[in-house]
Amino acid sequence: MKSRERVLQAINHKQPDVVPVDFGATSATGINVSTLYHLLPHLGLRHRSPVISDTMQLLSLLDEDVTIALGTDVVPLLGPKTKIGTTSKCNLAPFTMPDGTPALIPETVKYHVDKDGVYYQYPQGDVTAEYSMVMPAGGSFFDAIERSTPFDEDALDPETDFADFFTLWNDETAMHYEKASIHLFHETDYAIACQFGQGGFGDLAKLPGPTVKSPKGIRHVEDFITAHILYPDYIHEIFEKQCETALKNLEILKQSVGERIQIICVGGTDFGTQNGLYYSKEIFRSFYAPYIKRINNYIHKNTSWKTFFHSCGAISELLDDFIDIGTDIINPVQCSASGMDPEKLKSTYGDRIVFWGGGVDSQSVLSFGTPEEVSKQVKERISIFNKNGGYVFASVHNIVADTPSENIVAMIKTLAEARGELR
Repeated sequence: MKSRERVLQAINHKQPDVVPVDFGATSATGINVSTLYHLLPHLGLRHRSPVISDTMQLLSLLDEDVTIALGTDVVPLLGPKTKIGTTSKCNLAPFTMPDGTPALIPETVKYHVDKDGVYYQYPQGDVTAEYSMVMPAGGSFFDAIERSTPFDEDALDPETDFADFFTLWNDETAMHYEKASIHLFHETDYAIACQFGQGGFGDLAKLPGPTVKSPKGIRHVEDFITAHILYPDYIHEIFEKQCETALKNLEILKQSVGERIQIICVGGTDFGTQNGLYYSKEIFRSFYAPYIKRINNYIHKNTSWKTFFHSCGAISELLDDFIDIGTDIINPVQCSASGMDPEKLKSTYGDRIVFWGGGVDSQSVLSFGTPEEVSKQVKERISIFNKNGGYVFASVHNIVADTPSENIVAMIKTLAEARGELR
């Protein structure tokens, strides 16, 4: 099978010829630029400065030779904006990671490194604005900075406070998706995953407003969480307006890409911690499920795309809900979290939802184990999740900085053996 056909078989719960693989197709299945830089010679590839595709997580855009070496079957359809709100359709500039790794970043991204080695990014590339993202000295990714001033509960205005969540796409954005999707569909055999993300209601990574120069309203994480109880109408109004905007942009996306994409990444709100749910099931069902369902329903009614949702942690208690609201694919399948046993997940839900991830624990085994331990876990996870299709292999979330190259090579070789590509 070609890669696209293989992935289509899997996400339609049919058994493909071999297990499909994803490295780099989504913002939760990528590789940190430092890790990729050090991995290149182990793949038999020339050293080069990786291009940063995600300016918050510092993930790498994968060149064609890297994609082939990793054996991936899926590629991303990226939008025209960076995580800091600048255009990504521009020249590249040098960017040195804290560990000294040379990389390239869109020149529209403006940043500052202070005397202590702390990195800061400016919203929309405006160096006169207050920093909106920070990476500590020795770090490997940026976090959004909580900058909003104390809110006045009598002056809360969802439409003004979260205007950055309600932006309708213009003709230039539509043309970007059209042109990029035509190239990927006709010039490659890969499955295509569109990075939409606007169904990420309450996504705490976006909440502080990394693209906003002067964020207003309830933007601090702790305040936002408690606002579900204290100011429920405010949260619902934000989500309602966000949903309306997302549906309008989905119509634009449909007109731009047609059936050239196979997967749409709806959102990435984390509903689980290591040991349980972030919110109660009642909160999820009241505040989140109705809006995600409306987006999924639109996609299923108007396209053949499969809906992909990323949610970390111990979310087994929500999987029936995710299925009920039309989620086709769940990621990252954090098997180390409470209640996320691979065999139980597959036997209980494997015929109703696609598991995308779970292939090896990047939080533990891949980062800190031995190559032998990596290989063992990869074999075990494939044997469990790949039965009767409904599975795409990926590590549990991104492959982070300082992951030993030897462990990544062990993972790739084990995958190749499982796929019959090594004799």
